[in-house]
Amino acid sequence: MLFVPGDRPDRFDRAVRSGADVVVIDLEDAVAPDRKVAAREATRTWLERDGSAIVRVNPAGSKGFSADIGAVGGLATAIMLPKCESPADVGRVHSEARRLVRVLPLIETAAGLVRVETICGTEGVARVALGNVDLATELGVAPDDDEALLVARSRLVIASAAAGLPGPVDGVTTDVRDLAKTLTDSRRAKRLGLSAKLCVHPLQVPVVNDVMTPTAKETAWARDVVDREIDGVAVMDGQMIDAPIVARARRILDQSRRFSDRNSDD
Repeated sequence: MLFVPGDRPDRFDRAVRSGADVVVIDLEDAVAPDRKVAAREATRTWLERDGSAIVRVNPAGSKGFSADIGAVGGLATAIMLPKCESPADVGRVHSEARRLVRVLPLIETAAGLVRVETICGTEGVARVALGNVDLATELGVAPDDDEALLVARSRLVIASAAAGLPGPVDGVTTDVRDLAKTLTDSRRAKRLGLSAKLCVHPLQVPVVNDVMTPTAKETAWARDVVDREIDGVAVMDGQMIDAPIVARARRILDQSRRFSDRNSDD
C-alpha cells in the first residue's frame, strides 16, 4: 500500500503505475494544516474521475474529519482511520458517511492496541494496519526497533485471525533510501503473519512485492500438497501433512493467483 500526499494530485496517477496493489491518498500527516482543504478537493476530483484509492482521513473527532468523510466517503474504496482506539471510532465513519463503508483502522496508540480485538470484530472493518511511528513515539521506543514492537505486531496478527480478517498491514520503513532495511522489515512482517506493508516511496514497492509474493518453491510445494488430495494424515517428503497444512497450502495458492492476476492486469 503506497501513500501519496493528498495535496499532490500530480502524483496520484504515478502512484497507481508504481506497481503497488493499493494507493492510499493521505489527508492526514502528509498534508500541512493550510493545505487540508485543497488536498480534500483534489482527492475528491480525482476519485470522481474514476480514480481508485483508499483515503486516510483525519482522526475521528479531529478538525477536518467530518469534511473528509463527506467529501470522499462515497468515493474511496475504503477509509483508513488513523489513531483508531475503539469500535465507536469506526462507527463515527459510518455515521458521517451515512452508510456502511469499508474501514481500515490504523492502530497507532496504546489505547488502540489494548482494544484491537474488539476493533477487529467491528462491523465494516476490512483489515487493520500498524502505525509503528506514532505507536513507538507514545511508547518511548524507536519505530525501527523490532523487539520493542514485536508484541504489537503479534497482537494485530492474532486479533485479525480471530476475527476472520486478512493478515494485518505492517507499518512503514521510514528510511526510503535504505532498501535493504525495507527488505528486512518486509521479511520480518511476512514471517510474523502480516500480509501487506505500508510504503512511503515508490522505490519500496517492488521490494515489498517480491517478499509478499509466494516464491516458486512455495507455490510448487503448495500445489503438490493440494494435488495429492490428502484425507486425514499423510507423510510427504518426510513431513506430516494434515488438514491445517492443506489449508495453508490452499492459502499460498490463492495468494499466488492473486499476485499473478495483478501482474497480468499490469
